[in-house]
Amino acid sequence: MKSRLLVSFGLVLILFAPGLGFAQSKGDAKAGKLKYDANCVGCHGATGKGDGAAAAALNPKPQDHTNGKAMKALSDKYLFDIIKDGGASQKKSPIMPGSGKKFSDQEVWDIVAYIRSLAK
Repeated sequence: MKSRLLVSFGLVLILFAPGLGFAQSKGDAKAGKLKYDANCVGCHGATGKGDGAAAAALNPKPQDHTNGKAMKALSDKYLFDIIKDGGASQKKSPIMPGSGKKFSDQEVWDIVAYIRSLAK
């Protein structure tokens, strides 16, 4: 009887836990958009296509965040690290600055969530 009750309780917990907030994503895309708009559009562009005002002068060109195929190949951890530590940390462009202490880890995850929302 006890084992049956425990199994039932476990199933209820599994079914309803996501609605209780236990299965939320790491970042908030809406908050990330605000940081992105203030810090990333100069190179990556307002729509994330890598066509910001500074992009023409950059080599290599900034990542196109709307390219679904390319973005799927990049893990969330990779995006977090390149935003936090800069391009050189991931053997990419040293021109890409890291946020260092400018953003909290949560703010970086918010930017990652926003970037993910751009990919088609």
